Amino acid sequence: MKRAFAGIAALSLLAACGKGDGAGNPDADAARKAAPSPTPTLAPAAAESGSVTPNEDRIATLGMLNKRNNITRDLVLKVGERRQIGNLVVRVQSCERTAPWEMPEETGAFVQVYVEEPPKPGADKIWRKIFSGWLFKNSPALNVVEHPVYDVWVKACAMNFPGEESKPAPAASSSSAPKASGSARPAPAPSASPATAAPPAAEAGGTA
Repeated sequence: MKRAFAGIAALSLLAACGKGDGAGNPDADAARKAAPSPTPTLAPAAAESGSVTPNEDRIATLGMLNKRNNITRDLVLKVGERRQIGNLVVRVQSCERTAPWEMPEETGAFVQVYVEEPPKPGADKIWRKIFSGWLFKNSPALNVVEHPVYDVWVKACAMNFPGEESKPAPAASSSSAPKASGSARPAPAPSASPATAAPPAAEAGGTA
C-alpha cells in the first residue's frame, strides 16, 4: 500500500512539473497562510500500536476557503467523519502519507465535497456532490476542487509508522495550501452525482 502511494506521489510530482502554481488570488493566498493550523492528535491506542496506523484511526487536516468573504478555516476530521459549515459538507474517506524513509514526501486525502444548492420555485433545497477524489498536499495542481465559492485542500494526515510511536503527530503546515486554479491535470474529473434533498449522512463516528 505504501509503495502504491509512493508511486502516486511520484506521478503527481511529474505531472505538476513545469506547470507552476500560477498567480492565483493574492488575497486568498494570504488568507490561507494566515489561518491557524491545529495539530491533530492520534488516539493512544492508534499511536502506540507498533504498526502502521489503520486507515480508520487516521486524522486528516484540511483547509477550507470561502471565496465570498475570503475566510479560511481548518477542518480536523477522523477518516469516515464529515463536517458541515453552512451550506458546505466535507467528508474524509481516507488519508495517507509516505513513510519517513520514502522519497519524495507526499500527503494525500480522499475527500468528498457537497454543496447545498438554491431550490427551484416550489422545490426543496438539494445537496450536490461537487468533488470526490484524492487531493495532494505537495502537488495541489494535480487535482482541485472547482467551485466558484469554496476551495478545499490537504494540510496533513496524522498517522504513525513502526518506530514513530514516540514522535508527535505531524503538524499541518499553513504554507501548504495555495494551488493553481484551473490547471491541466491527468487525474479524471469526479463523476457527476445525483443531487439529494438532505445532507449526506455521516458515517460511523461522523459529526455534523
